[in-house]
Amino acid sequence: MAVIRSLPAAFLVTLVIATSANANAPASLPTPTPALATPAPAAATRATAPVPAPPAVTARSWILMDHFSGRVLAQQRPDERQEPASLTKLMTAYVVFAALADGRLKLTDMATISEHAWRAEGSRTFVQVGTRIPVDTLLKGMIVQSGNDATIALAEQVGGTEPAFAQMMNEYARRLGMQSTHYENADGLPSPGHYTTAHDTATLSSAIIREFPQYYPLFSLRDFLWNNIRQENRNGLLGRDPSVDGLKTGHTDSAGYCLAVSANRSGMRLVSVVLGAQSQKAREEASEALLNYGYTFFETIRIKAAHEVVLKPRVYKSATEFVPLAVPYDVYATLARGAAGSLRTSARISHEPLIAPLAAGQAVGEFTAADASGEVIAHVPLAPAAAVPEAGLWTRMTDSIALWFH
Repeated sequence: MAVIRSLPAAFLVTLVIATSANANAPASLPTPTPALATPAPAAATRATAPVPAPPAVTARSWILMDHFSGRVLAQQRPDERQEPASLTKLMTAYVVFAALADGRLKLTDMATISEHAWRAEGSRTFVQVGTRIPVDTLLKGMIVQSGNDATIALAEQVGGTEPAFAQMMNEYARRLGMQSTHYENADGLPSPGHYTTAHDTATLSSAIIREFPQYYPLFSLRDFLWNNIRQENRNGLLGRDPSVDGLKTGHTDSAGYCLAVSANRSGMRLVSVVLGAQSQKAREEASEALLNYGYTFFETIRIKAAHEVVLKPRVYKSATEFVPLAVPYDVYATLARGAAGSLRTSARISHEPLIAPLAAGQAVGEFTAADASGEVIAHVPLAPAAAVPEAGLWTRMTDSIALWFH
């Protein structure tokens, strides 16, 4: 049945929260009140259709996750270590995108193809040793054609050497909370210490969509021509399902057939990861079945907008008597279709009384949302939108006296 998974602490969430960077976010419903909401009437509960078990998927491990809320809707052995094959290139892309976003790399930069890159085994973009090729071209060769030669060339351009780049990959994996992932190369060829999980891959996929919307469209390219050789994207769902717009395929004899997919239907974005399927057809049918299950039986709503004020509690020893407390990001919840009316929300201060000074963004409370069963499906910090400095001596003295009677 559906499970809540924690997102990385770097995003300041405990259970379910998502950023507002993606312009395709679901439309918000009327904002619930901070106080605990009244339970839905029995008629509303009866109107909610029962959610069946997820479809049977023939693969070693798999997961279906909502991108905005982070809620896991279906899974099988999601934390079991597996060979990622070319799904490794998702992290390679993440590291390259980060370098582009930071200004350490430009799409127009020319990368010199080393002999190590040129001799890469497996899928190829057919770059030639000693030539200089733009980063933009190499990215398309890696993402669309899954070219191992283009991938290694990018790794060397960003990290100097592929082993150094692999260290960068592992550090970014740690920052994203990918606790069961370790990389030894940039292209995903088999190696004893090279592994990931379905859950970690879903986390990475969602991070790419959220953090790099300007580069994510590369994953929807259907084909790419280089050196007079046109190669099609191996993600067959790009042609079969118009809502699918990424991400990546992978295959080796030992890893089996792997596929990380994201789709957007009416503003609801899902991410599915299938590892170790028996064929290309099997991985696509499994991914398609998971996506259809998620969209049929679940819906995602925005329950609080980024920086929306939830509480205005009293603050002592401050020139301002009350402080507005807000959520730091858009807050989403994924529920069974028709169950939105049963959503209950609450807000509270963690440590009372509040006493100045308070820093902007300092967590002093929490906002939670629960479904009809009482299961918490959103839990985010509340913090001052702006710093609350100390007041003058007189106010501090009078508030000190008031605190005796608090």
